[in-house]
Amino acid sequence: MPKNPILNADARVADLLAACTFDPARFVRTAFGWGEGDLADHPGPDPWQQTILDTIGTKLVKGERVIRIAVASGHGIGKSALVAWLALWALSTREGCKGMITANTDNQLRTKTWPELAKWHGHSVFRPWFNHSATALCSNDPDFERLWRIDAVPWSKSNPAAFAGLHNQGGRLLLVFDEASEIDDRIWEVAEGALTDKDTEIIWLAFGNPTRNTGRFRECFGRFRHRWTHAQIDSRTVRMTNKTLLEQWVEDYGEDSDFVRVRVKGLFPRAGSMQLIGTDLIELAIGGNAEASPFDPLVMGIDVARFGDDQSVIVLRRGRDAKSGTIERHRGLDTMALAARAAALIGQFRPDAVFVDETGVGGGVVDRLRQLGHSVIGVNFGGRPDGPVDGERVANKRAEMWCRMRLWLKTGGTIPDDRDLAADLTGVAYGYSVHNEIQLEKKDDMKKRGLASPDAGDALALTFAHPVAARSRYEAAAIPWDFDPFE
Repeated sequence: MPKNPILNADARVADLLAACTFDPARFVRTAFGWGEGDLADHPGPDPWQQTILDTIGTKLVKGERVIRIAVASGHGIGKSALVAWLALWALSTREGCKGMITANTDNQLRTKTWPELAKWHGHSVFRPWFNHSATALCSNDPDFERLWRIDAVPWSKSNPAAFAGLHNQGGRLLLVFDEASEIDDRIWEVAEGALTDKDTEIIWLAFGNPTRNTGRFRECFGRFRHRWTHAQIDSRTVRMTNKTLLEQWVEDYGEDSDFVRVRVKGLFPRAGSMQLIGTDLIELAIGGNAEASPFDPLVMGIDVARFGDDQSVIVLRRGRDAKSGTIERHRGLDTMALAARAAALIGQFRPDAVFVDETGVGGGVVDRLRQLGHSVIGVNFGGRPDGPVDGERVANKRAEMWCRMRLWLKTGGTIPDDRDLAADLTGVAYGYSVHNEIQLEKKDDMKKRGLASPDAGDALALTFAHPVAARSRYEAAAIPWDFDPFE
């Protein structure tokens, strides 16, 4: 690829950057080799990205000192690329620029947002000026390294102090919230303090899927809409999105479902958060202690893997206690081997009920366990539910089990400090069907948005498939009070 000629003359570079100071759109058109090398198939910004770039430029030319822009969108529209372009523009065209980029989770920041910035920094003709590390993009001049930089900063609602020092009096300040819907309101409130700097050019950008119907990101489009320039982007209108997948989602969930509203149309859900089980609930469940009574039934749930990268998982729960027992995960076991392992555990712990996912290949595990003489109950995730849960209608058996599990967590259920289980439980999104029934996101769709199949979460949910009778007092009397079913 031929070397960009603007690198050959410092005067020309200086003149170009001066012309781009208030024109991020021109910077993006110039800084990257569109149509060449790795960007051979990329003609330039998508129309929605161009609109945001032009909007920022127009506001700067008008002399606006505080610019707030919020973009709610469906999936795959290229928001991380736009974040990277704006970060590179902000640094390259204003000496001493400072900035901070955060995201809904540390994982999102480390694995998606920041790597996208690294990618575009590598494509930029101004890359020799800045050093990119795991947590910062800064001037390569040691004298300016601490004064001319943008940092990746994970947020914590228990320690929002990192955002309290977000100031750059008299200079340029860039603040980016990625997947902003899930960023705690306290972080938004602390970030507001940066807006008090006098004579400072402040650009605050908030991007994300509109997963929650409450919170500060939602308010950018509601009670604070007069403060924010806002846009809502339908993924189907964007050049780079997978139109086939989007149409599958519409077909599977319904054009007017909350899932399509949030994941495709960029519209806020009709009711509450798209996250079925909140992170705060999981933290309480991990930190809690619920002692099981001998009168509480011991229930086993077995989720059977269907694909090579999924796991078969076996979980035991006694009453409110799912914390004392270990979670067994098996990858690559065929149905006969899994049934043999389950049979061994059934013989060891003598659970009062065993619920097995019989959807797909799980039917083989059910048949084999019955052949071995064990009384097990097969559960079809797509089957009809027993009825509403806590007054809410549910679309199928899986939604019913997960909603019962959520209710159990709310009433003091405890789980082990297991990172993968916590991710499973908090990762599942939900919406409402056209019949106003709670409908869970499919496993395949979780994978398509970068999440693992929630196998352990489904195994625990299976323990709520049907009510299980408590042990009789006669049976319980024969069990020592210090009996440990998980020992």
